[in-house]
Amino acid sequence: MKKILFIGTGGTIASGKTDNGLAPEMTPEDLLGYVPVVGANCLVDCLTVCNIDSTNITPDHWIQITRTVRDHYEEYDGFVISHGTDTMAYTAAALSYMIQGADKPIILTGAQRPINDDSTDSKLNLTDAFVCACSDQLAGVCIVFSGRVILGTRARKTCSKSFTAFSSINYPDLGILHDHRLMCYIEPERSEKAYFYDSLNQRIGLIKMVPGMDTGLMEYLMDKVDALLIECFGVGGLPSYGDNQFFEMVRRYSEAGKFIVMTTQVQNDGSDLSVYSVGHRLKSNSQVLEAYDMTSEAAYAKLMWILAITHDTNEVAHLFYTPVAHDILHKD
Repeated sequence: MKKILFIGTGGTIASGKTDNGLAPEMTPEDLLGYVPVVGANCLVDCLTVCNIDSTNITPDHWIQITRTVRDHYEEYDGFVISHGTDTMAYTAAALSYMIQGADKPIILTGAQRPINDDSTDSKLNLTDAFVCACSDQLAGVCIVFSGRVILGTRARKTCSKSFTAFSSINYPDLGILHDHRLMCYIEPERSEKAYFYDSLNQRIGLIKMVPGMDTGLMEYLMDKVDALLIECFGVGGLPSYGDNQFFEMVRRYSEAGKFIVMTTQVQNDGSDLSVYSVGHRLKSNSQVLEAYDMTSEAAYAKLMWILAITHDTNEVAHLFYTPVAHDILHKD
């Protein structure tokens, strides 16, 4: 039988009703009590990293989870991480950069309703997660949810209440589960050695453009971060509003050694700064990077990982455009 480490972090799946709404209160051991079939199919040890609503998850928790997997990596055949859905895509992306080359499944799952709810999706998702953690067909960081296996760098929560909460953005699902049986569509890339990183540069910002935005909002953020991810309109670009203040700001801050990553707030297809003049004029700036078909969650986490390693302009660009776990496909 496969040996699996079950890591609990809280979330809806582990929540109970309180006078102030749902709040996490169950341990991984408690959750396993609701799915006895798991214990019949594999050996499970439990460990709690935290027991919080995923709204409260921070990069420090990502570091804790990474260290937990690293410290127990040789002892287990796979890992299941129960997590709240609201920030699960960020955690999955971050773990994809902090744990690279894993030849074992590292599966995140959760639920839209608590496991003791009469109409819960928790039991299905949790059982499927353990099926995937025991599989020889999967490796690396994935989200398993509502019968789908989604690459950690491509996941996004696209429904706030529906059981089909997650989508794979600009990349196909890795597989599906039916009656707890896994059918894989894409074989994972395997490495001879897993590499673990436990440092992140948390001075990364993200801002979403809106029509008529005051340049002062972006300037405020740029003063506080080493890199700023800008979610633009359409395929990407900056507005001029007749004064070119946004372009001047990007020039000034890039000359100060800060990085700007242009992406799109449109969910599918990705960015392409070369299409319109509002984007093309940014292409010559070596401190301005483009996310192309990456998700914002992945680009944000990748910047944290890269800028903890280096601030060299060429090396940052090289690492950003080097695919990790199929996070980027279309680039110049």
